[in-house]
Amino acid sequence: MVQATERPVSTEAERELLVYMIFALFLITAMVIAIAVVFQRRKNKLIEEKIKQKETFSKEMQTIQAEVQEETLRFIGRELHDNVGQILAYANMQIQMLAKNTQDQFREKVSNTSETIKKGIEEVRSLSKSLNSDVILEKGLIATVANETERLRRFKFEEVVFTYNAEKDGLIQKSHQLVLFRIIQEFLSNSLKYSEAQKVEVHFDFCPNDLKIVLKDDGRGFDMETVEPGSGLINMKKRAELINTRFTIESAMGAGVKVEMVYPFQSILIKDFE
Repeated sequence: MVQATERPVSTEAERELLVYMIFALFLITAMVIAIAVVFQRRKNKLIEEKIKQKETFSKEMQTIQAEVQEETLRFIGRELHDNVGQILAYANMQIQMLAKNTQDQFREKVSNTSETIKKGIEEVRSLSKSLNSDVILEKGLIATVANETERLRRFKFEEVVFTYNAEKDGLIQKSHQLVLFRIIQEFLSNSLKYSEAQKVEVHFDFCPNDLKIVLKDDGRGFDMETVEPGSGLINMKKRAELINTRFTIESAMGAGVKVEMVYPFQSILIKDFE
């Protein structure tokens, strides 16, 4: 009785076909993964571009707003110096002429009035310098802050402290000096109007790579968890962001306010040369 021979499980051709199918499946899978990766990268790139566009637009709007504010302040500063200053000077001249023809009993009062007008003229001139960006850019940051603190010392505060460890404001871009001064001016203005402070401090610490600025007052302070930031604080933060400056603020009820800024002049200088 003849037994039938068993058929082989697979032929050589079938094995090759199986290998090709596995290879094709692997290739298709790899292509799908590659397409998915490329698509995801493309999607991420588009998202990043949109974020950058929004950030660029936001910075451009902030820059435009700052430029408009500076132009307004420059105009006010010039008007104060050229018009209001001249009017006060003319009024003082008239008072002095009047004093010569005034009876002795009124001469002292007229003289006191003249002295008051002179102080007003000095204040107007000092204020016009702090508002006019052309003057600020010409004098430099340190000299301008010194002028502003001296003006406030005459105005209200019992003590105004301004210290700096070196005169290196030449390392700071002119336009950035203006921004830093406006932040300092905003802080001093808020201390004057709201804090009821008797003492304010401005400290410049020039380090090898950056400038650390500390602003302090001994006013009533505020609770940072419950008080919403006002326009002054928002303006200071936005201005600091425009020049890549780290900005932090600390305050508590009865403990005054402290602002710290770190301006990285070294990295900005390197970036400008690249």
